[in-house]
Amino acid sequence: MLKFSQMPYERPDVEALKKEMAALTERLKAAPDYEAAKAVFLEWERLYKHVDTLGTLVSVRHSIDTRDEFYDAEETFWNGAWPELQEYTQGWLDAMVDSPFRPDFQAEFGGPYFLDAEIARKAFSPAIIPELQKENDLTQAYDKLIASAQISFEGGTYTVSQMSPFQNDPDDGRRLAAWKAVGQWYKDNQPELDRIYDELVHLRDGMGKKLGYEGYTTLGYYRMGRNCYGKEDVERFRAAVVKYLVPVADSIYRAQAARLGVQYPLSYADAALQFRSGNPRPQGSPDDILAAGRKFYDELSPETSQFFRMMLDRELLDVLSKPGKAAGGYCTSVADYGVPFIFANFNGTQHDVEVVTHEAGHAFADWMNRDRVPAQYVWPSMEACEVHSMSMEFMAWPWAEDFFGPEAKKFRYSHLAGALTFIPYGTLVDHFQHEVYARPDMTPAQRHACWKKLQGVYMPWMRLDGDIPFFADGEAWQRQLHIYGSPFYYIDYCLAQTVSLQFWALGQESREEAWKKYMAYTRQGGSRTFTELLQNAGLESPFAESCLRQVCQRAKAWLEAYDLGDIR
Repeated sequence: MLKFSQMPYERPDVEALKKEMAALTERLKAAPDYEAAKAVFLEWERLYKHVDTLGTLVSVRHSIDTRDEFYDAEETFWNGAWPELQEYTQGWLDAMVDSPFRPDFQAEFGGPYFLDAEIARKAFSPAIIPELQKENDLTQAYDKLIASAQISFEGGTYTVSQMSPFQNDPDDGRRLAAWKAVGQWYKDNQPELDRIYDELVHLRDGMGKKLGYEGYTTLGYYRMGRNCYGKEDVERFRAAVVKYLVPVADSIYRAQAARLGVQYPLSYADAALQFRSGNPRPQGSPDDILAAGRKFYDELSPETSQFFRMMLDRELLDVLSKPGKAAGGYCTSVADYGVPFIFANFNGTQHDVEVVTHEAGHAFADWMNRDRVPAQYVWPSMEACEVHSMSMEFMAWPWAEDFFGPEAKKFRYSHLAGALTFIPYGTLVDHFQHEVYARPDMTPAQRHACWKKLQGVYMPWMRLDGDIPFFADGEAWQRQLHIYGSPFYYIDYCLAQTVSLQFWALGQESREEAWKKYMAYTRQGGSRTFTELLQNAGLESPFAESCLRQVCQRAKAWLEAYDLGDIR
């Protein structure tokens, strides 16, 4: 079995691929019966999985080292190739939707394939290929800019990810200095950050109008593949967050301010420190964290044990933060080999453990569904995918001592409090983007003012004044890479976090029942829509107001009853 570094890559001939894709589409149209049509369909599956694998290998290897000239050039190649190939993919999907054998395909493979194909029709036209190529170039420019950061601090030089431990340091002066240093880097690069985003907004607005929409928002929802809810559902969810969750999150931060003995509302630097003795830190080295992860997955279930040992054996994780490495973390799928890959930036904080649980939650779902046909069913829609990851974080609670040692008690409080306080932030990110694409001609200054105003609604515990550059000026949204690269994605995390809190509550009563429902949810892959996946697993939809109300009540009661008496 190949390790990731051994998986071969060679740039494909795009023109030859176009001919092959077009030929398969014509053969599908000419198929005399379902068996012939199905045979062509399976050929298409093999071809597209291979193309996707090549693009994924480039994307991952480029993000591991954005300075690598070969993979930087290949990433640029794929920025242009994907939109061109999308035209032929869309031609195939159109032929499938219009096929006289569609009922036979649906009977054998289920309905989401065609539901998603019809949405894809609404999200693409050859007319927007130049814009899609330009969009790829701009998002690559943003990623490279963030990855290039060299921040001077205390005699050393660090990337944005490597600054995180300093930004969580228990020493007030050191922590504040770290926030100022990071903020100054963003401030120094703000003209370029503003330029890239301004171009992206106008580019996307133009794409939407080219396809006959009011602007980008409708197109953005189609591009996200949302097949069971719309803008109105998201608006209702946002209203429920303000009604039920913002007050709970506010109480968490008021308690934090009292614990720390600092001013409320909090500065960004003080909000980053949960306990005067320091935030929970994993014990040991990165290898120790991965070893604790192996123990967790070994003991959780036979399936997770086989999965995580395979990930380690085949070197399908790249988790150390280093110069030139792209920011953030993700899990992706290497389709030809039926394996996932985890990319992350360990930095010595609680985040490192959450990578081993969160991203591995994605990877486990991929592994469990790796043989699905069509390959589209390996993954469900984006918000459904995030349920796998965020819920796996809570599944690891009984093993917290292995990851955190004596700081496990801190971790459990911090993790649950963080899940609750994250949702208002994520909802803010979503609301901000709706405002931006509704008014694409806003100036950069007006966008910053918009964020600052909305932050007052969703995050009233944050002080928007003081002497921390960038962060205190309503500009912190520019560090959120999803706003640049994946518009309208971020609400998916909020919906999924709401579902994960259901798993947390179940786990408080019965770990076995929580895991049973987790597997019932995960085993479905992408064979159902998000709301259907939840229903089939016996879970409540986050769009039901009662869902957010109930999880808020349960979590708030737990936090208030949790004994922090021996923790400074």
